[in-house]
Amino acid sequence: MQKQNNLAVVIPVYNESSCIEKVVDEWIGALSFQKINFSIILVNDGSTDNTLEVLNQLDKKHSQLYILDQVNGGHGNALINGYRAAIEMKPEYIFQVDSDDQFKPSDFSKLWALRNESQFISGIRHQRNDPWFRIVISKILKATLNLSIGIKVADANIPYRLMKTDLLEAMLHCLPLNCFAPNVFISVLAKSYLGSYPEVEVEHIERQTGQVSLIRLGLLKACARTFFELLKFSFELNYKVSKIELELNQKNFELEKLYA
Repeated sequence: MQKQNNLAVVIPVYNESSCIEKVVDEWIGALSFQKINFSIILVNDGSTDNTLEVLNQLDKKHSQLYILDQVNGGHGNALINGYRAAIEMKPEYIFQVDSDDQFKPSDFSKLWALRNESQFISGIRHQRNDPWFRIVISKILKATLNLSIGIKVADANIPYRLMKTDLLEAMLHCLPLNCFAPNVFISVLAKSYLGSYPEVEVEHIERQTGQVSLIRLGLLKACARTFFELLKFSFELNYKVSKIELELNQKNFELEKLYA
Protein backbone atom coordinates (compact mmCIF):
# COMPACT_ATOMS: atom_id res chain seq x y z
CA MET A 1 0.00 0.00 0.00
CA GLN A 2 1.98 2.95 -1.25
CA LYS A 3 -0.77 5.47 -1.92
CA GLN A 4 -0.69 8.44 0.47
CA ASN A 5 -3.81 10.30 1.54
CA ASN A 6 -4.91 12.96 3.97
CA LEU A 7 -7.29 10.42 5.49
CA ALA A 8 -7.55 6.64 5.83
CA VAL A 9 -10.87 5.22 7.02
CA VAL A 10 -10.86 1.85 8.82
CA ILE A 11 -14.06 -0.23 8.74
CA PRO A 12 -14.10 -3.74 10.27
CA VAL A 13 -16.76 -5.91 8.64
CA TYR A 14 -18.46 -9.11 9.77
CA ASN A 15 -21.53 -10.59 8.02
CA GLU A 16 -22.81 -7.27 6.71
CA SER A 17 -23.66 -8.29 3.13
CA SER A 18 -27.12 -6.74 3.41
CA CYS A 19 -25.88 -3.21 4.17
CA ILE A 20 -22.15 -2.91 3.39
CA GLU A 21 -22.68 -1.63 -0.16
CA LYS A 22 -24.92 1.15 1.13
CA VAL A 23 -22.42 2.01 3.88
CA VAL A 24 -19.46 2.16 1.50
CA ASP A 25 -21.30 4.18 -1.16
CA GLU A 26 -22.52 6.72 1.41
CA TRP A 27 -19.07 7.19 2.95
CA ILE A 28 -17.40 7.58 -0.44
CA GLY A 29 -20.05 10.12 -1.41
CA ALA A 30 -19.69 12.12 1.81
CA LEU A 31 -15.88 12.21 1.75
CA SER A 32 -15.73 12.99 -1.96
CA PHE A 33 -18.19 15.86 -1.47
CA GLN A 34 -15.80 17.39 1.08
CA LYS A 35 -12.94 17.02 -1.42
CA ILE A 36 -10.87 14.92 0.98
CA ASN A 37 -8.07 12.77 -0.42
CA PHE A 38 -8.93 9.44 1.22
CA SER A 39 -8.77 5.67 1.19
CA ILE A 40 -11.10 3.21 2.90
CA ILE A 41 -9.77 -0.02 4.39
CA LEU A 42 -12.44 -2.71 4.78
CA VAL A 43 -11.34 -5.56 7.04
CA ASN A 44 -13.41 -8.67 6.41
CA ASP A 45 -13.21 -10.58 9.69
CA GLY A 46 -13.96 -14.07 8.40
CA SER A 47 -17.56 -13.38 7.40
CA THR A 48 -19.64 -16.53 6.89
CA ASP A 49 -22.14 -14.96 4.49
CA ASN A 50 -21.32 -13.43 1.09
CA THR A 51 -19.82 -10.24 2.53
CA LEU A 52 -16.42 -10.88 0.94
CA GLU A 53 -18.01 -11.32 -2.47
CA VAL A 54 -19.81 -7.98 -2.08
CA LEU A 55 -16.58 -6.31 -0.94
CA ASN A 56 -14.68 -7.62 -3.95
CA GLN A 57 -17.36 -6.24 -6.26
CA LEU A 58 -17.16 -2.87 -4.52
CA ASP A 59 -13.38 -2.95 -4.88
CA LYS A 60 -13.80 -3.10 -8.66
CA LYS A 61 -16.22 -0.19 -8.53
CA HIS A 62 -14.28 2.21 -6.28
CA SER A 63 -10.56 2.98 -6.58
CA GLN A 64 -10.42 4.28 -3.00
CA LEU A 65 -11.04 0.85 -1.45
CA TYR A 66 -8.56 -1.64 0.02
CA ILE A 67 -9.92 -5.03 1.10
CA LEU A 68 -8.22 -7.02 3.86
CA ASP A 69 -9.53 -10.55 4.31
CA GLN A 70 -8.63 -12.41 7.50
CA VAL A 71 -9.61 -15.46 9.51
CA ASN A 72 -12.16 -14.48 12.13
CA GLY A 73 -10.33 -12.90 15.04
CA GLY A 74 -13.04 -10.71 16.52
CA HIS A 75 -13.78 -7.02 16.21
CA GLY A 76 -10.74 -5.90 18.21
CA ASN A 77 -8.32 -7.96 16.15
CA ALA A 78 -9.84 -6.71 12.88
CA LEU A 79 -9.61 -3.17 14.18
CA ILE A 80 -5.92 -3.43 15.06
CA ASN A 81 -5.09 -4.97 11.69
CA GLY A 82 -7.02 -2.22 9.97
CA TYR A 83 -5.22 0.47 11.96
CA ARG A 84 -1.84 -1.02 11.09
CA ALA A 85 -2.73 -1.15 7.39
CA ALA A 86 -3.87 2.47 7.55
CA ILE A 87 -0.61 3.56 9.20
CA GLU A 88 1.34 1.93 6.35
CA MET A 89 -0.42 4.31 3.96
CA LYS A 90 1.05 7.25 5.89
CA PRO A 91 -2.06 9.46 5.91
CA GLU A 92 -2.18 12.49 8.15
CA TYR A 93 -5.38 11.27 9.83
CA ILE A 94 -7.08 7.95 10.49
CA PHE A 95 -10.82 7.63 11.09
CA GLN A 96 -12.65 4.54 12.31
CA VAL A 97 -16.30 3.63 11.94
CA ASP A 98 -18.17 0.33 12.07
CA SER A 99 -19.93 -1.28 9.12
CA ASP A 100 -23.39 -1.75 10.67
CA ASP A 101 -24.96 1.44 9.26
CA GLN A 102 -25.65 2.89 12.72
CA PHE A 103 -23.77 6.15 12.08
CA LYS A 104 -24.27 8.88 9.50
CA PRO A 105 -21.38 9.92 7.25
CA SER A 106 -22.76 13.47 7.36
CA ASP A 107 -21.67 13.77 11.01
CA PHE A 108 -18.04 13.24 10.00
CA SER A 109 -17.74 16.89 8.97
CA LYS A 110 -18.20 17.89 12.63
CA LEU A 111 -15.06 15.98 13.60
CA TRP A 112 -13.10 16.95 10.49
CA ALA A 113 -13.72 20.63 11.21
CA LEU A 114 -11.91 20.23 14.56
CA ARG A 115 -8.88 18.35 13.25
CA ASN A 116 -6.52 21.31 13.77
CA GLU A 117 -7.64 21.72 17.38
CA SER A 118 -6.73 18.25 18.65
CA GLN A 119 -4.86 15.10 17.66
CA PHE A 120 -7.81 13.01 18.81
CA ILE A 121 -11.52 13.73 18.31
CA SER A 122 -14.28 11.38 19.43
CA GLY A 123 -17.95 11.11 18.69
CA ILE A 124 -20.57 10.63 21.40
CA ARG A 125 -23.69 8.61 20.63
CA HIS A 126 -26.66 10.96 20.99
CA GLN A 127 -29.75 9.06 22.14
CA ARG A 128 -28.06 5.71 21.69
CA ASN A 129 -30.26 3.22 19.82
CA ASP A 130 -29.01 -0.13 21.08
CA PRO A 131 -30.58 -2.91 23.19
CA TRP A 132 -30.92 -1.94 26.86
CA PHE A 133 -28.22 -4.36 28.05
CA ARG A 134 -25.61 -2.78 25.78
CA ILE A 135 -26.48 0.66 27.12
CA VAL A 136 -26.21 -0.57 30.72
CA ILE A 137 -22.82 -2.17 30.03
CA SER A 138 -21.56 1.07 28.49
CA LYS A 139 -22.58 2.92 31.65
CA ILE A 140 -20.75 0.34 33.76
CA LEU A 141 -17.65 0.82 31.58
CA LYS A 142 -17.86 4.58 32.03
CA ALA A 143 -18.09 4.18 35.80
CA THR A 144 -15.23 1.66 35.80
CA LEU A 145 -12.92 4.07 33.99
CA ASN A 146 -13.79 6.83 36.42
CA LEU A 147 -13.37 4.74 39.57
CA SER A 148 -10.42 2.50 38.66
CA ILE A 149 -8.34 4.90 36.56
CA GLY A 150 -9.81 8.29 37.41
CA ILE A 151 -10.58 9.09 33.77
CA LYS A 152 -13.87 10.48 32.53
CA VAL A 153 -14.69 9.51 28.95
CA ALA A 154 -18.21 10.05 27.67
CA ASP A 155 -18.20 7.18 25.14
CA ALA A 156 -14.96 5.23 25.43
CA ASN A 157 -15.75 2.47 22.93
CA ILE A 158 -17.52 4.47 20.23
CA PRO A 159 -16.56 3.40 16.69
CA TYR A 160 -16.54 6.98 15.41
CA ARG A 161 -13.17 8.64 16.03
CA LEU A 162 -10.67 10.78 14.14
CA MET A 163 -7.00 10.47 15.09
CA LYS A 164 -3.70 11.93 14.01
CA THR A 165 -1.74 9.02 12.56
CA ASP A 166 1.44 9.60 14.59
CA LEU A 167 -0.51 9.60 17.84
CA LEU A 168 -2.46 6.47 16.94
CA GLU A 169 0.72 4.64 15.99
CA ALA A 170 2.34 5.55 19.31
CA MET A 171 -0.78 4.43 21.21
CA LEU A 172 -0.90 1.10 19.39
CA HIS A 173 2.60 0.38 20.67
CA CYS A 174 1.23 0.75 24.21
CA LEU A 175 -1.85 -1.48 24.01
CA PRO A 176 -2.02 -4.68 26.08
CA LEU A 177 -1.29 -7.73 23.97
CA ASN A 178 -4.47 -9.15 22.40
CA CYS A 179 -6.73 -6.81 24.35
CA PHE A 180 -10.40 -7.39 23.64
CA ALA A 181 -11.56 -3.79 23.18
CA PRO A 182 -8.64 -1.73 21.80
CA ASN A 183 -10.76 1.38 21.25
CA VAL A 184 -11.39 1.61 25.00
CA PHE A 185 -7.65 1.57 25.73
CA ILE A 186 -6.99 4.05 22.93
CA SER A 187 -9.53 6.42 24.50
CA VAL A 188 -7.84 6.04 27.88
CA LEU A 189 -4.39 6.69 26.43
CA ALA A 190 -5.58 9.70 24.42
CA LYS A 191 -7.28 11.22 27.47
CA SER A 192 -4.24 10.60 29.66
CA TYR A 193 -1.76 11.95 27.12
CA LEU A 194 -3.73 14.97 25.90
CA GLY A 195 -5.57 15.81 29.13
CA SER A 196 -8.76 16.38 27.14
CA TYR A 197 -10.04 16.09 23.60
CA PRO A 198 -13.18 17.18 21.73
CA GLU A 199 -16.21 14.92 22.12
CA VAL A 200 -18.86 15.61 19.48
CA GLU A 201 -22.45 14.40 19.53
CA VAL A 202 -23.29 12.20 16.54
CA GLU A 203 -26.53 10.54 15.60
CA HIS A 204 -26.89 6.84 16.41
CA ILE A 205 -29.36 4.78 14.38
CA GLU A 206 -31.06 1.55 15.41
CA ARG A 207 -29.44 -1.46 13.77
CA GLN A 208 -31.58 -2.76 10.90
CA THR A 209 -29.42 -5.42 9.26
CA GLY A 210 -26.35 -7.59 9.72
CA GLN A 211 -25.31 -9.80 12.60
CA VAL A 212 -24.46 -8.68 16.12
CA SER A 213 -21.10 -10.24 16.95
CA LEU A 214 -21.80 -10.59 20.68
CA ILE A 215 -25.05 -11.60 22.32
CA ARG A 216 -25.84 -11.06 26.01
CA LEU A 217 -23.77 -13.81 27.64
CA GLY A 218 -20.84 -13.25 25.31
CA LEU A 219 -21.02 -9.52 25.89
CA LEU A 220 -20.97 -9.98 29.68
CA LYS A 221 -17.90 -12.22 29.41
CA ALA A 222 -16.23 -9.68 27.15
CA CYS A 223 -16.96 -6.88 29.62
CA ALA A 224 -15.53 -8.90 32.50
CA ARG A 225 -12.38 -9.52 30.48
CA THR A 226 -12.09 -5.83 29.60
CA PHE A 227 -12.58 -4.84 33.24
CA PHE A 228 -9.64 -6.98 34.40
CA GLU A 229 -7.50 -5.80 31.46
CA LEU A 230 -8.24 -2.19 32.43
CA LEU A 231 -7.44 -2.85 36.08
CA LYS A 232 -4.04 -4.25 35.15
CA PHE A 233 -3.50 -1.47 32.63
CA SER A 234 -4.13 1.21 35.25
CA PHE A 235 -0.88 0.29 37.03
CA GLU A 236 1.09 0.80 33.81
CA LEU A 237 -0.73 3.88 32.54
CA ASN A 238 1.81 6.53 33.56
CA TYR A 239 4.61 4.53 31.96
CA LYS A 240 2.58 4.09 28.77
CA VAL A 241 1.87 7.83 28.54
CA SER A 242 5.58 8.57 28.99
CA LYS A 243 6.34 6.10 26.23
CA ILE A 244 3.91 7.88 23.88
CA GLU A 245 5.45 11.24 24.69
CA LEU A 246 8.96 9.92 24.08
CA GLU A 247 8.02 8.37 20.74
CA LEU A 248 6.28 11.51 19.47
CA ASN A 249 9.10 13.77 20.65
CA GLN A 250 11.60 11.56 18.83
CA LYS A 251 9.56 11.80 15.61
CA ASN A 252 9.34 15.57 15.92
CA PHE A 253 13.09 15.78 16.51
CA GLU A 254 13.78 13.68 13.41
CA LEU A 255 11.49 15.89 11.32
CA GLU A 256 13.14 19.06 12.58
CA LYS A 257 16.54 17.59 11.81
CA LEU A 258 15.40 16.56 8.34
CA TYR A 259 14.16 20.05 7.42
CA ALA A 260 16.86 22.02 9.25
